Amino acid sequence: MSEMPETKRRFDVGLFDWIDASGAADLSEEYRRRFELVELVEEAGFYAYQVAEHHGTPLSVAPSANTFLSALSQRTSTIRLCPLVYLLPMHDPLRLVEEICMLDHLSGGRLEVGVGRGASPYELGVFGVAVEDSRAVFEEALDVLIQGLTTGKVDFHGKFFSYDDVLVPVRPLQNPYPPLWYPTISPSSVPWLAKEGFHTVYGFGFLSPTVEDTAAQKVAFDAAQAENAGVAGRLNGHVARPKFGLMRQIFVADTDELAMDQGREAFAAFYKSFDHLWAKHNNQRFPRTPDFDAYVAEGLVFCGSPGTVRDVLVGSVEATGADYFAGSFAFGDMPMERIRRSLSLFDAEIRPALDAVAASRAVAG
Repeated sequence: MSEMPETKRRFDVGLFDWIDASGAADLSEEYRRRFELVELVEEAGFYAYQVAEHHGTPLSVAPSANTFLSALSQRTSTIRLCPLVYLLPMHDPLRLVEEICMLDHLSGGRLEVGVGRGASPYELGVFGVAVEDSRAVFEEALDVLIQGLTTGKVDFHGKFFSYDDVLVPVRPLQNPYPPLWYPTISPSSVPWLAKEGFHTVYGFGFLSPTVEDTAAQKVAFDAAQAENAGVAGRLNGHVARPKFGLMRQIFVADTDELAMDQGREAFAAFYKSFDHLWAKHNNQRFPRTPDFDAYVAEGLVFCGSPGTVRDVLVGSVEATGADYFAGSFAFGDMPMERIRRSLSLFDAEIRPALDAVAASRAVAG
């Protein structure tokens, strides 16, 4: 059998980013570091750059994904750009329709759109949204978003949003609109997002469910996909094969000991930002001190030498059936030279094993 073409055997890998405070001298330097990072992964052939949205916390020092990705769109040419996610209850959905259309054109049709409702009561509260209303607000906002992107106008009257036949003269470059993502850690969300054809990542780094639970949800995802394939009215019906991905923080160094020492230090700085709002409100939902070693041992953070990380990452992909990996390579106060080395080791010694998984699956059909 002849070797499969390179494009047929690459395993899709993305870069996920909170853009959490790293201790850079100023925000300009923080953004320059991220620009350099995305340029590196684009050169390495990564599928997408995906950026979180957070407010009022050092967990994100780039709270406007549209502003950041607009700048990034002019420095890149091939990598897909994706807010993961737009927190819909915190946006005016009509304005968001307009900005998505603009960004799709600025990026040359490389935009992908993640949507979610938000999990932090403190961030939602800043925008006057009660946690108990967030699902209903999300659902209305999503309806407005899809209507505006699809038809070029919004005529909608709900409990939270109301518009009278508003024209949207800007249209998305991609038809009918950019691909949609809905990440989750909730099994109850899987049938809905699969029915609608969303791309997803199941898990958020160290908060991810177990490999066993993720594998079970991949089975449910595939079943719902198959049952609803070709059904008219799917939100993401223009996407032929929705992705089911894993997201993990990842750090690779030359030895396990060095990786653990350096990764533990950077993760502590990241976790301080992650826990900022919860600690400020004396909410005990998360422990005040992270157990980095336990997260690594449980496969919730990938950290170690190339061989160690390759084994756990490939093992997780094979066990779960995931066909996408979003790696958070920059977190906490990790110096740029360590991030570059981690990416270099990943690309040279780990990614080929992922590509082999993709090639094997392609042969198996």
